[in-house]
Amino acid sequence: MDPLKRYLVEEAIEDYEEGRLSRRAVMTQLTGLVGAVIGAELLAGCRRREPAATTPPADAPFTPSEGGTTESKGVAPADPDIVAGAAQFPGDGGATLTGYLTRPAKAGSYPIVLVCHENRGLTAHIEDVTRRVARAGYVGMAVDLLSREGGTAKHAYDDVPGVLGKAPPERHVQDFLAGLAHARAQPSAKGDRVGMTGFCFGGGITWRVAAALPELRAAVPFYGMPIDPGEVPKLQAAVLAIYADRDDRINQAIPAIEQAMAAHGKTFEKIVYPGTQHAFHNDTRERYDAAAAKAAWDATLAWFARHLA
Repeated sequence: MDPLKRYLVEEAIEDYEEGRLSRRAVMTQLTGLVGAVIGAELLAGCRRREPAATTPPADAPFTPSEGGTTESKGVAPADPDIVAGAAQFPGDGGATLTGYLTRPAKAGSYPIVLVCHENRGLTAHIEDVTRRVARAGYVGMAVDLLSREGGTAKHAYDDVPGVLGKAPPERHVQDFLAGLAHARAQPSAKGDRVGMTGFCFGGGITWRVAAALPELRAAVPFYGMPIDPGEVPKLQAAVLAIYADRDDRINQAIPAIEQAMAAHGKTFEKIVYPGTQHAFHNDTRERYDAAAAKAAWDATLAWFARHLA
């Protein structure tokens, strides 16, 4: 099992044990990833926390907890300072890929920032993040990694992780390289100045694109499963890794990647936000932390300003 598929399996089980997924939902995901028999075997030894929390639908309206705020959330599609919309471009093997392309409305030439979605596909939230990229002064390019299967919107919410996991990581990387080629073709793009960010599953893809794309200057993976330390010599990008404090499953990989980055003289920094949980940046989900999300996004933009200027 490749590391990203294992990540998806472990995440599904963790979400089930912590009450975020019903047994039916987790079996849907595991069946797509490893088959019904193995999925049932994996669940046999799991203990689910009770009472179980319910899982909101994709991009459900989020109500902040007491003391929370929504002031820093989101850039509207009709924001006059940006131009945003669906994109279509060719991929390997004659495939037609889709995504979401944004840019500042003001005429000019801007660096490119690639954006990779979580294990739920190219949702409205990720489109919003890509608009935030444009608002910050970049050409934003988010690729729908389910393009070859008809696109995210064609699949039920709980089916998406299984569909993503069936494809090898190398395909996802190649689809992002195709998305980059499309972004570079835009008159507003500075094709030699490229960064990337991604979230959860997308954080793992960000690491892998960085290893496959030597000209990538900056990468900001949010709580993503890193590449094997043996792959680190391929990296040229300056990496800022964002982590949640209460995310042991991901954080156990920090020492090895940190040591490997240092051993090979790579530019690497990490930030662990105290008291936060996995996916704390996603303002449509129950683990959203407004203060940490804003701080992490500010750090992301500062990193891009430093390395893409």
